[in-house]
Amino acid sequence: MRKRIRMNKPKIVRPEASQPAHALWFDRKKYVTINFVVHKPKDVQVDIQPDKMTLCCKNDTDDVFYNELHFYDKVQIYDSRERVYDRTINVLLRKIKPDVAWPRLQKDTAKPSWISVDFDNWRDWEHEDDEGKAEFDQYVDMIQEMASENKGAVPDMGDLSDSD
Repeated sequence: MRKRIRMNKPKIVRPEASQPAHALWFDRKKYVTINFVVHKPKDVQVDIQPDKMTLCCKNDTDDVFYNELHFYDKVQIYDSRERVYDRTINVLLRKIKPDVAWPRLQKDTAKPSWISVDFDNWRDWEHEDDEGKAEFDQYVDMIQEMASENKGAVPDMGDLSDSD
């Protein structure tokens, strides 16, 4: 098993003319996900520590973004990752204590205006017996419903092309 080693990076210093990037977050049993909304991010620096993280980057018009978060609980830094996409910077934080819900992202109870809950991805997993059981039950119901409706033959899709 390979161990991911993080080199000591220089500390990210808050730029004078910066603003926080909007962050959407959601909680799962073993991890917390944060999506920082930045259009075409560049010069991305992310520093994940056990109790906090810092993000600094620019967008396509050279606006500077800086976020510092002190986590609700500790995370495993060697099993946490960031990935840069065209419109977001996705940060996956592995919890030290799995199966413990985070009622908020930050340690501080005051919620900054730039942090929002990602309700599209939120799931109340605390009350599920097994991880993914609700989705599985919904899938089984859908398959049974399709089978009972007997919609006929599968349509011919030969006119569809991959070369659009």
